[in-house]
Amino acid sequence: MTRFTSPEHQAGAALVIGLLLLVVVTVLAVSGMSTAITGLAIARSDQGYEYAFQAAETGLEHAISQPTYNTSASVTMTQTIAGTSDTVTTTIGFETETPVPDQAFSLGAGSGISAYHFKATARADSRRSSSGSTDRDSSAQHTQAFYIVGPESSAL
Repeated sequence: MTRFTSPEHQAGAALVIGLLLLVVVTVLAVSGMSTAITGLAIARSDQGYEYAFQAAETGLEHAISQPTYNTSASVTMTQTIAGTSDTVTTTIGFETETPVPDQAFSLGAGSGISAYHFKATARADSRRSSSGSTDRDSSAQHTQAFYIVGPESSAL
């Protein structure tokens, strides 16, 4: 014999199952939004770092393109990148002087030619707002070494 349950005993079951499904969908939606917000924060941070990276590279290029270099003291330059709130502070310091080896220069060692080694360090601060600090600000620091071949002397 088949036993059928009367409709009045099943009336609340659909409501409970519907509410449970609604809770599951809500939890999934909140989790998805949280993941999306975290992804946006990471992308925003990466974008800020890229601004600072490019500003530091600009500072290095500007510093290295100088016509003369000081072998007796470090030189510091500060600049603001046009159209932005990005600032770059670049320091060029003399490291050492070495003789030019035979293989690197046709005149060879002992010919009065030296290699002057410098280190340029640029620190860039990228600000998204000129009025103050925000969570989107970032900074980057880059160092580049280079040398100049020239006559043996104390200043270039």
